[in-house]
Amino acid sequence: MEQRKGRRLVLFPLPFQGHINPMLQLANILHSKGFSITVIHTTFNSPDASQYPHLTFCPIKGDLSESEASISDVVSLLVLLNVRCSDPFRDCLSGLLSEASEEEPVACLISDAGFFFTQGVANRLGLPRFVLRTGGACSFVVFAAFPFLKDKGYLPVQESNLEELVVEFPPLKVKDLPVVDTKKPEELYQLVDRMINETKASSGIIWNTFQELEESALTKLGKELTTRMYPIGPFHNYCPASSSSLLEQDRSSIAWLNKQEPRSVVYVSFGSMAAISEADFLEIAWGLANSKRPFLWVVRPGLVRSNKWLVKLPDRFLEDLNGEDTLSNGLLN
Repeated sequence: MEQRKGRRLVLFPLPFQGHINPMLQLANILHSKGFSITVIHTTFNSPDASQYPHLTFCPIKGDLSESEASISDVVSLLVLLNVRCSDPFRDCLSGLLSEASEEEPVACLISDAGFFFTQGVANRLGLPRFVLRTGGACSFVVFAAFPFLKDKGYLPVQESNLEELVVEFPPLKVKDLPVVDTKKPEELYQLVDRMINETKASSGIIWNTFQELEESALTKLGKELTTRMYPIGPFHNYCPASSSSLLEQDRSSIAWLNKQEPRSVVYVSFGSMAAISEADFLEIAWGLANSKRPFLWVVRPGLVRSNKWLVKLPDRFLEDLNGEDTLSNGLLN
């Protein structure tokens, strides 16, 4: 990537851990190439600016109440964030543009695909918007096909057809289609439609993936989209590690990891928002155990739709996990 001096880029991450991390990694990459970086962020789940003294951080209002911030329905939360952040973000970005000097003009906006309202703001301010897509290209292909999948009867997913092949997307079965836990499926389809359309309307898509990993999906998108694509991931390969965790990091697993053979551990984490059933939790647990491989499994509060996930594990599992049986190589964190 060519060095650029005297240009400022404005970044706007979605305020969730799996979206903040890659956006700040991208910020580090771009800063290392000579760009000045301003990160606009919500005060809800705000990043730790002290970890990034070389970046400028601008918080915006339009916050969520405590009850709103605890909404478990991710679709409702995303819709609410796009509404609440619209005016404060527009005012902040407009202020940055008016304050920018001729020596360091704002070159573009880079915002998360989930903040689809920012395309309209960028258009009105005459600023190019690039989209950071934190998820994979394959999932984007499927999300873009939601209207088609609905028309074909694949969506919403029904228990009776989980094993049915989605013939238009081999080798996927219905059970492989992305499912979002929401009580408002129609709102989900509308949200995905907005996200896809506003991404297509952008000046370019930055992917935290690479050609060799998702060649088929990226090739398909390259033929279907007119916007430019930049599959430059994985981002963490390009910049030194720095903490963008929203929670205090638990390093108690490091001593255990140091005792394992290199590249031998299966790492399992479902992110900061996913929720699974107790049945799925148990199936994953025994699948890991039966793999006979060392594993590190992150089990956060709220992962299982129960307040007492620990007692739902079979007694032998937890006993063997810390004992000398085949599960002794596993670690729940």
